[in-house]
Formats: sequence, C-alpha cells, structure tokens
Amino acid sequence: MDIVDILAMMDEVLDKAVAVPFSRKSLIDVEKMNALIHEVRLNMPKEFEEARNVVNERKQLVADANREADKIVKRAEERARQMVSAQEITRLTHAKAEEIMRNAQQKSHELRHTTNDYVDNMLGKTEEMFARNIADVKKARAAMRNAGK
Repeated sequence: MDIVDILAMMDEVLDKAVAVPFSRKSLIDVEKMNALIHEVRLNMPKEFEEARNVVNERKQLVADANREADKIVKRAEERARQMVSAQEITRLTHAKAEEIMRNAQQKSHELRHTTNDYVDNMLGKTEEMFARNIADVKKARAAMRNAGK
C-alpha cells in the first residue's frame, strides 16, 4: 500500500466521522486512524531509501567511470612506453596516446554528465513525490482539524 492509498483511506475515515450534536466536532475511529498513520510512517522510509539508493548508484557509476578512465590512461601510457624504439614510431605513439587520453577524458566527462543528469532527474522526481505527499498529509491534517471543530 502506498502513501496515496493510505491518505485516501484516511479521507474515508474522516468522511465517515459522526458529527457530535450541537457542536462542530466529529467522532472518528481513532484506532483505524492510528493504524493508517502507522502505515504512512512505515511507507516513508522506502522512499527515503530509494533516494539514498539513487545517490549511491550515482557514486558507483562515477567510481566505475573513473576506474575505466584510469585503465584507459594506464594502457595508453604503457603502449607509449613500449613504442619508443624509433623517432617516428615514438611520435605516432605519443599522438595516439594523447588521442586516447582525450577520448577517455571526454568519455569520462560525458559519463559523469549523464550520471549527474540522471541522478538530478531522479532526485527531482523524488522531491516532487515528497512534496505531493507532504501536501496530502497537510490536507488530511487540516481536514481532520476542521472536522474536529
């Protein structure tokens, strides 16, 4: 059960509240409302955990990209060291190593950029979800308060 469903159930409990005669107050099923509030609390950590997983996933992707870039750079450096036998070969090797390093740096930069965009998008969606959930909780609280007046 997700938070939106739980909030709908809370609305239902409030809708079924019995009005107290000669008063603006209503009686609600306290046990049911407490159970629903408990469900909201149980469901919240899942969303926090998802946000934490997105951040950890981003860190892992960046670390993987850095390791891959380091491997490419090391291979390029090793190839350059092995090809110093003749002046022309050395010149070509350096040019190729620089090209590989540029490509590795570009790929690393692109991967970091893509990863950051992905994480930013996921965090934005998570933030929007939390904002909606908070707004729904505030509405439910206000409705509950207004029903109790």
